[in-house]
Amino acid sequence: METNNNEKIYYPSKQVIDNANIKEYDKLYKNSIAHPEKFWEEQAGYLSWYKKWDKVLDSSNPPFYKWFEGAKTNIILNALDRHQTSANRNKLALMWEGEPGDTRSFSYHALNREVCQFANILKSMGVKKGDVVTIYMPQIPEQIFAMLACAKIGAAHSVVYGGFSHESLADRINDANSRVVITADGGYRRGKVVEMKSVVNKAMELSPTMEICITVKRTGVDVYMENGRDYWYHDLKGLPIASTKCETEQMDSSDMLFLLYTSGSTGKPKALVHTHGGYSVYTSTTHRMVFDIKPEDRYWCAADPGWITGHSYIVYGPLINGATILLYEGAPNHPYPDRWWKMVDRYGINILYTSPTAIRGLMRFGDSWPNRNNLSSLRLLGSVGEPINPEAWRWFYEVIGNGKCPIIDTWWQTETGGFMITPIPVTPLKPGSATKPFFGCVISIVDEKGKEVKTGEEGNLVIKTPWPGMTAGVYRDPQRYIDTYWKKYQKQGWYLTGDAAKRDKDGYFWIIGRTDDVIKVSGYRLGSAEIESVMAKHPAIAESAAIGLPHAIKGNAIHITAVLRNGFKSSKELEHELTAYMIEHLGPIARPEEIIFADMLPKTRSGKIMRRVLKARALGLPEGDLSTMDE
Repeated sequence: METNNNEKIYYPSKQVIDNANIKEYDKLYKNSIAHPEKFWEEQAGYLSWYKKWDKVLDSSNPPFYKWFEGAKTNIILNALDRHQTSANRNKLALMWEGEPGDTRSFSYHALNREVCQFANILKSMGVKKGDVVTIYMPQIPEQIFAMLACAKIGAAHSVVYGGFSHESLADRINDANSRVVITADGGYRRGKVVEMKSVVNKAMELSPTMEICITVKRTGVDVYMENGRDYWYHDLKGLPIASTKCETEQMDSSDMLFLLYTSGSTGKPKALVHTHGGYSVYTSTTHRMVFDIKPEDRYWCAADPGWITGHSYIVYGPLINGATILLYEGAPNHPYPDRWWKMVDRYGINILYTSPTAIRGLMRFGDSWPNRNNLSSLRLLGSVGEPINPEAWRWFYEVIGNGKCPIIDTWWQTETGGFMITPIPVTPLKPGSATKPFFGCVISIVDEKGKEVKTGEEGNLVIKTPWPGMTAGVYRDPQRYIDTYWKKYQKQGWYLTGDAAKRDKDGYFWIIGRTDDVIKVSGYRLGSAEIESVMAKHPAIAESAAIGLPHAIKGNAIHITAVLRNGFKSSKELEHELTAYMIEHLGPIARPEEIIFADMLPKTRSGKIMRRVLKARALGLPEGDLSTMDE
């Protein structure tokens, strides 16, 4: 299926090339994979260290690689401490807007004071190096202060997305053995208060380890507070314990920085561990090089700090690089569909990094909403979370970026810590392709036996060499780490991503989706993302999900669940029209067996379509772990 090769290639303008920090990809990439340890050592040189490493990479116990072994550091040394004695001290670090329209901002100096106060409060509650603190909060500045405060004193944070149920929260608290949780009374979403402290109260009833809850007052909603267990953050902040000076704990490079839970298609969610040294180097390097960061940039990653995108590209990468970041609490279309575009205009945002789900959701409302705002400050756009269909890519490029902003379409995972396949601003772009591997990363597409597949053929995406951002493993379960990611290609020592992909004649990678999202019809492999991209081109379709269900003759048949745009109604006639459209655009092999119309698709709270849930429902099977599903 070489349909992608007919796509238009978008070349960077002379202005983009002239202004780019890295003018050329190929030479630097070749050098980085010929001498990976030298490359990563050079990148580590951009950071401060209490003590330099004895060894860049310790590979004595694969797959448990250790980076910058022997070094003493703390991510806070680079995200905050070093900015206090530089020109960045009075630079704007964080701009925040709440959904009701309230705003706050913090310089690097002010951010440091807040983090020190929070760190001292945690210390007074008995939190020490190596403890895991659970954070369950809306997108308010205190969420970031809490993360940074944990890191500062050597405790690990486990941020649980603020939309999880109390059972899901309790599972994660108990798995991490947390005794302290940080929350807020609530947050705002689509004009309503989302209660959070009440959820934490229920979770604490199911948790034998939980002793202390610190609550930030955000909404003023009534909450139950228990003496000796529950503390208001503003009360603690007024006590002498909350000094604005706090020493940063010196950590080994391989000490745990945070846990982040990720759900597989089977089994309970697993806590992935990231560490201070390698993760600091990787997130800051990828952020600096890929987003071509300039000192004057105003950067907005419109994700939630509760997911890896927020950890790496709202909090740690940008702060290490001394960037000015924007954080927004609420929904992208509240109260009107131009909320985001108004904010780009108001804050003079230069870089906007978001998800295909958000782009498609805003595209539904048409061009007039973005067009009534001044988006001329934008110079780069970014996409994350799933393959972006070419239709949404082009709308993002032409309407939001006015045809002048390169789209940084990034492929990576919670496990990888940062970008693995991504363009840089000077890379020629093909809509829907994440383009080429990041520097120092050797990535390939292989068959079940580990043999490289031919150009244009689909196979398993594997990473062949270690990289500094990689997870240190699954918390307290090393065997699960080996079984999930390394067992299949253990002999070769390759990391299995769980994604299917293909590479075109120009060496561009096209992510098809999770390997269980690849549909084999009569021996032909079709990716759900490929089918959904064609559906998205039809004027009636807002978004869709394609799954394969068993078929007596074909092996599998395609079943599509589709969400209609405003102004369209479901009918048999429309189903026939869409079937003909699929055949026209992908060939008879892509004929859907059935098209069902729905009001919405089941998704994770980070916006990924849960195709396995649609499959389970269609087959009448158990739906599995639904803790990450957006209600």
